[in-house]
Amino acid sequence: MIKITNLNKNFGNFKALKDINLHIKKGELIILKGVSGSGKSTLLSLIASMSKPSSGDIEVNNIKVSKLPDIHSCEYRNKNIGFIFQSFNLLEQLSVSDNIFAPLVVSNTQNKQELLNSALKKAKIIHKKNEIVSNLSGGEKQRCAIARAIVLNANIIIADEPTASLDRQNSLDFIEVIKQFKDDGKTIIISTHDSIFDNLDYVSRYINIKDGIIVK
Repeated sequence: MIKITNLNKNFGNFKALKDINLHIKKGELIILKGVSGSGKSTLLSLIASMSKPSSGDIEVNNIKVSKLPDIHSCEYRNKNIGFIFQSFNLLEQLSVSDNIFAPLVVSNTQNKQELLNSALKKAKIIHKKNEIVSNLSGGEKQRCAIARAIVLNANIIIADEPTASLDRQNSLDFIEVIKQFKDDGKTIIISTHDSIFDNLDYVSRYINIKDGIIVK
């Protein structure tokens, strides 16, 4: 489903990723492990076509997303990727429902209200649908971010350090949501250095990244 070949990403003279080769199958749950600055977030942004590689290829369902023009990159993300950001990236002065509805505005999909309500229920945040985001707790903001990521029923869920701002109980709640996504057949890629993800029996693979290189 996702094929990464000889991938490199440079920022000036700094080599953030070095000759990455990785094949992720449909329905896998992949945990990228590594300390801050190891290249995890850079790799996720490239898979989501938020940035372009310096060299190498990324194919998703046989489409070379690494070569897409910006306008087509947006369409690709909208149709295929649900991205959960470390800092949530929510519009703080809007309601939960307005934040989750945002991806639907630029979509041609039908039954938008049904999709919104379904995402609210799956993320267990429907009871806060009319609340202004700035009034939410950290765990509630995380659920809002999850709902926004899944509102278009993306097949690929990407989460960048998703528990960095959460306490242990909210982190455990997030893991339960991820397990449900796995059971639903989603392909999931999570970057983390949080030990709470260690030794989960439903994780397909743990991949370690150090200094921009996949290590054994």
